[in-house]
Amino acid sequence: MGKCEQCIVREFSAIKALNKDELLKIADCKTSYAVKKGETVFDEGDALNGIYCIKDGICKLSKLSDNGKDQIVKLVKKGELLGQRSLISEESTNLSAVAVEDMQVCFIPKQEILQFFNENNQFSLNMMKSVCGDLKDADDNMVNLAQKTVKQRLAETLLKLETDFGIHEDGSLKIQLSREEIAGMIGTATESCIRLLSEFNKEGWISLQGKKISLSNKKELQRLI
Repeated sequence: MGKCEQCIVREFSAIKALNKDELLKIADCKTSYAVKKGETVFDEGDALNGIYCIKDGICKLSKLSDNGKDQIVKLVKKGELLGQRSLISEESTNLSAVAVEDMQVCFIPKQEILQFFNENNQFSLNMMKSVCGDLKDADDNMVNLAQKTVKQRLAETLLKLETDFGIHEDGSLKIQLSREEIAGMIGTATESCIRLLSEFNKEGWISLQGKKISLSNKKELQRLI
């Protein structure tokens, strides 16, 4: 997995505030492993003894509703951290983390992270900013679910997927999600999501090829929002 001080991923998270000696400490204590698509990083209700740094791949953070449906709260990508809220609050996780595609993950023990909190003010500030950003995203999601139609939420989600994860050479979204996962992101039934995607396709706003989705008319999608 390489050395922490040479890992470009650290530039995208709170870890960028750590100095060389601190990064060497992480390298000595971290555990690196692979997570296959569909495998769980941690479950809702788990007590975490550290944080996870995503070296490669994407995972979904979701919460199981009373009706047994997964509500996807956020997609977490390369360079981001998992578990920092639970570590700071000393509470069990309120979300599950499952790999959307194959991942490479580094686990950093709690005692090392807490030591950096006490000794590195910039690291502490960066970590708190990350948690605050997650809270802001949660507020925005709550407002969207309450005030926007399912059609608007689908259009907004498709545009965000392209912005956050990019496209292939053929124009299709790089991240391939199942219809059920997209439904979980916009807070609707899978059948409704499939129907709306078909409607968007007929309108010429998107193009569907199996699981591949291409945004053909982003201007109209934006107008819909």
